[in-house]
Amino acid sequence: MADPRRHLPRWRPWHGLLILMALLAPLGVTAWLGGADALAAARDFPAAMLALMLLIAFLCWNLNAARLRLMLDGRAGRLGQRGALGIELASKFALCATPGGGGGPATLLVLLSRRGLPASRGAAVFLLDQGCDLLFFLCMLSAVVAYSLLGEPRWPYPSLIQLALLALALVTLGGGLAIGCLPRLLRRPSASVARWLSGYRRRWLARRLLRCRQALRTTLGLPITTLLAVLMLTAAHWLLRYSLLYLAVLGAGGNIDWLWTFLTQMLAMAASQFSFLPGGAGAAELGVGGLLLPVVGREQAAAAVLVWRLVSYHLYLVAGAPMFLLLACRRRLSLSPCR
Repeated sequence: MADPRRHLPRWRPWHGLLILMALLAPLGVTAWLGGADALAAARDFPAAMLALMLLIAFLCWNLNAARLRLMLDGRAGRLGQRGALGIELASKFALCATPGGGGGPATLLVLLSRRGLPASRGAAVFLLDQGCDLLFFLCMLSAVVAYSLLGEPRWPYPSLIQLALLALALVTLGGGLAIGCLPRLLRRPSASVARWLSGYRRRWLARRLLRCRQALRTTLGLPITTLLAVLMLTAAHWLLRYSLLYLAVLGAGGNIDWLWTFLTQMLAMAASQFSFLPGGAGAAELGVGGLLLPVVGREQAAAAVLVWRLVSYHLYLVAGAPMFLLLACRRRLSLSPCR
């Protein structure tokens, strides 16, 4: 059995090709949607607005790092803000650089295990992180649906909002039931979980799942003030991060409702999971561009997509790659993790 602390996810030559395609995708989509005028509008994007967007991205990284420290609650050794920020950037780089984002959770678990936190407990921290995100989006979508029913927003595709709320509620309910009923599911003789594995491997997987469930219960047993702080940091992170597209549209000369840009990003990022390129490249840009076109001009939408993607995706790769390589090299040189 391989030691999960041994190495970070390995990279192959074809990973570089996929990342290159992902880097070029926003430029190609912008040229296709808006042509030369859109590229010119992106070049004329206000420097002050771009600086504000970069500042917001930096704040989002630090909010996530602070949230990680609260969820760990000292279980991964002494972890300062700088060390948590390094873990955040490295794991987000792996998330953005791998198809489907599979490298992100794996990198997070490896980095936490190097600090003495077993993989099962690290998985519980990751599940709590995802659960907070789901809860936030569920609350936001419920508020948006209520607003669309009580008010008169001029939004296109109103059925998408209800469909997104239903899908998110089903995912949340299904995940909660799976975790809550896990012991019962594992005891079923007809359970189809990992039936292709040998008996030893199935028992090993069952033990890991149960340990993760127990660690999640322990994490949820943190003081209520800590859990509320985690939820507040989650809300602040997503409200800031999902304001980037709104600022990009304003900088490109458009006028748009902030709530529609929030929904646009949420729906487009969900659709991007079906892209084979890292970071959902291609699908994310087309999704956002398609949802912006009925509201703003073609050139403005295309320019906003390019600037938004540069700040929300490419910046993660640029900032996270050095930290990912640094942590990988420190392991090879048998150095201690950064504090």
